[in-house]
Amino acid sequence: MKTLVHEMRGIPFFLLKEYLQELGGQLTAEDTVAGDGWSVRLERMEPFRLGSLEVGQTRLTMELRDDVAEDFLERFRLKTLRAGG
Repeated sequence: MKTLVHEMRGIPFFLLKEYLQELGGQLTAEDTVAGDGWSVRLERMEPFRLGSLEVGQTRLTMELRDDVAEDFLERFRLKTLRAGG
């Protein structure tokens, strides 16, 4: 079992929960989504501030079974990929 902690900016808390559910997870608590071989606890953090700009942040604590970790992380990365310009 692997435990990974990842902090994300710019994707709203509610949307991260939706993405995890789209990846096959079920909401098991207000702040936890679990799927086959994985669970993710989401924690709202203080917004990141840069001058007058304020961006929401979320800390994700991921518990991943070794045999699903690589696949889950790749699917999650693609789900949360954002284009910039």
